[in-house]
Amino acid sequence: MKDILIITNYFPPETGAASNRIFHLAEGLQKNNFNVSVITPLPNYPNGRIFEGFRGRFKHTSTENNLTIHRLWIYASNSKNKILRLIAMLSYSFSLIWFFMWNKIPKTVIIQSPPLLVAFTSVFFLRSKKRKVILNVSDLWPLAGLELRAFKKNYSYRLLEKIERFNYKNSNLVLGQSEEILTHVKSIFPEKETFLYRNFPDFEVSLPNHKKNPSEKLKLVYAGLLGIAQGIYKLCLELDYSNIEFHIYGAGAEQSLIENLIKNNPEFNIIYHGEVSRQELHQILTKYDVTIIPLLNRIYGSVPSKIFEYARLGMPMLYFGGGEGENIINKYKLGWIAESSNYQHLNLIISNLGTKKLQLKSSKKIQEVALENFDFSKQLNKLIKLI
Repeated sequence: MKDILIITNYFPPETGAASNRIFHLAEGLQKNNFNVSVITPLPNYPNGRIFEGFRGRFKHTSTENNLTIHRLWIYASNSKNKILRLIAMLSYSFSLIWFFMWNKIPKTVIIQSPPLLVAFTSVFFLRSKKRKVILNVSDLWPLAGLELRAFKKNYSYRLLEKIERFNYKNSNLVLGQSEEILTHVKSIFPEKETFLYRNFPDFEVSLPNHKKNPSEKLKLVYAGLLGIAQGIYKLCLELDYSNIEFHIYGAGAEQSLIENLIKNNPEFNIIYHGEVSRQELHQILTKYDVTIIPLLNRIYGSVPSKIFEYARLGMPMLYFGGGEGENIINKYKLGWIAESSNYQHLNLIISNLGTKKLQLKSSKKIQEVALENFDFSKQLNKLIKLI
């Protein structure tokens, strides 16, 4: 049985796409006769506060689902303050260094990036001719930060670019969840070995057999992180509520803004349901007509993993983010596209989503496409051949 270590910033009981992706990868490798261990911070995401049961600890090690989980100390924060965010990343980096010094590290290591500094710490200390370092890139930083206007092209940005290049150069294999990520890596290191590793879901579903009843208003739903990149607060401000109900599930930095908006604007037909478990969400989502997948701005390299999860559930999607995600929706006929950042076009598309058009987007057909094209096991088996 081959030993393999996964280093990540996110892992259950934390929720979200990153946590789910790494858990399914770890579980999939374990089921394929790998002895998998995971290093992750004490759970704190997305609220920026260590979960109850883990507070006051410097380290917590447990065995869960036949995985060995090492949870290390972190200065937890979800503050928008860049200094506090930097301190949080550095604190976990210091915990990683301490762990590397006192523990035997397997010959194969998968490192999640971003956060860029955490990935750098891991690559810097673990690179070795005798060890295979695999970098799993889910978003392109610092480029994504520049497009989100979180960074400016200054000395700090150039330093982050150097760190990014160091990580690519010293990795034996780079996994990317989008073609754009792999194109970017190849533009810097043309000879680098890469592999497209999408965030395909791995859960059992039954074929949808319910019929949607015509209703007076279209039931639009968003579920996920209420962060800056998703732009849900601005979406709430821009939607035309004359013919829709907008339902929201999730938590994050914009949660209080959204709650205050609902409180102060009762004419907005917004219903905030809070955060629910992934299993509950899978049961809840199919009650709605359409799910929306927004990005505040088009981000090069970003492909929301919700696309693959919702397709497996048979949910028609309204995509509002541009880029490669838009291409996937079009290619596999999973729903509708609204021009990125164009709220007028978004409202026009929504106004045209009458019951008749919704019936054309068969839930069963969407799910069949997902089962055929977004298969987790097939993708994992291809990856294992490279490890």
